[in-house]
Amino acid sequence: MKFKQSHTLKEIASIIGCSYIGADDFAIYGMNEIHVVTKGDIVFVDHPKYYDKALQSAATVVLINKEVYCPEGKALLISEDPFRDFNKLTTHFKPFTSASVSISESALVGVGTVIQPNCFIGHNVTIGSNCVIHSNVSIYDNCVIGDNVIIQAGTVLGADAFYYKKRDEGFDQLLSGGRVVIENNVGIGALCTIDKGVTGDTTIGEGTKIDNQVHVGHDSMIGKKCLIAAQTGIAGCVIIEDEVTLWGQVGTTSGITIGTKAVIFGQTGVTKSVEGGKSYFGTPIEESREKLKQLANIKRITELLKNQK
Repeated sequence: MKFKQSHTLKEIASIIGCSYIGADDFAIYGMNEIHVVTKGDIVFVDHPKYYDKALQSAATVVLINKEVYCPEGKALLISEDPFRDFNKLTTHFKPFTSASVSISESALVGVGTVIQPNCFIGHNVTIGSNCVIHSNVSIYDNCVIGDNVIIQAGTVLGADAFYYKKRDEGFDQLLSGGRVVIENNVGIGALCTIDKGVTGDTTIGEGTKIDNQVHVGHDSMIGKKCLIAAQTGIAGCVIIEDEVTLWGQVGTTSGITIGTKAVIFGQTGVTKSVEGGKSYFGTPIEESREKLKQLANIKRITELLKNQK
């Protein structure tokens, strides 16, 4: 998430009420999670296990819960609770604004686009030309939709990320300030849910077609011309490259990559990254030919045991 204008280290520290290491006028341009940070961003870290990863990342400013050595060219924000203070910054720069009408006056809708009754279109949403948005679709603030997109009834774009920190009193949610970006010629089925990024974008690539009742988690990136069948669940921060096929009831863990032109058979649990150009099946996932051989051999166990008597 990039700020509308740059802010100084002193200004950011004042917003969250923390001390800092670095020049007062050290320039900050945005805030992001570790996997999408770029130069000028703030990243947060609250566990020693991940200190080095945060300090050596592309982030320019590290929001951290302990004073440590600050690498040259970077700055630190010293916080008792970086998770809480990252939320404070999200609330400050991307505050929730309630709606008073079904289609926000700030939404931009292209020529030839049809929006059926009972839809909700939030603030600063952009919808391209010649789209069809069927009834009861909800499109949260800041979503971007390209041209020739079809969204079937009941789908929700831009809900918050499923991202929580466990505390003594319960679970504390990491607030979402990102977007959903739907590129041109995408088809999305009925009752799908595509969550926005925490600070970045959840992206559906050009020409991809998604069946009914599919979930896409926060910050995931789905490539061009993919096919995703019904009841598939894609976790957060997943990369699905171009022309991948996911058949029904596939589920993935977070943070993995599925390579270009891979085919994932139905009910497979994608527990790790897999190469493109191959087909896969089973839980844990394996190449389909090997997995099917294993299943065939399992069926022979009773026969083999009988022959040993």
